[in-house]
Amino acid sequence: HVQLVESGGGSVQAGGSLRLSCAVSGPMYGYYCMGWFRQAPGKEREAVAAIYSGGGRAHYDDTRVTVSLDNAKKTMYVQMNGLKPDDTATYYCAADSGLFGCISWRLPAEFHVWGQGTQVTVS
Repeated sequence: HVQLVESGGGSVQAGGSLRLSCAVSGPMYGYYCMGWFRQAPGKEREAVAAIYSGGGRAHYDDTRVTVSLDNAKKTMYVQMNGLKPDDTATYYCAADSGLFGCISWRLPAEFHVWGQGTQVTVS
């Protein structure tokens, strides 16, 4: 079965940058959507970015974020710049082979495979 493993989290000062990675193990057939979400204590899980493996179209709302996908390595990345204390959260990657074109990438319920999360703390 498919597993997702995030890495790259840590503590950073405000204004700094981090790059998170999400490695996919197991079979992913055809095209699929991969997304990044974050959840801070007491808040709902919110979308950060997503990317579709068929064509690599990226989706994001915040221009501080860049998402990319290395299909050969089966690894998704998110580069986050200009980090702020409000960015402090646990960051999760998610994947779904049924989410054509990442059309509903902001909705956590559309993703059926999740990683365990990696903590990002901005001070």
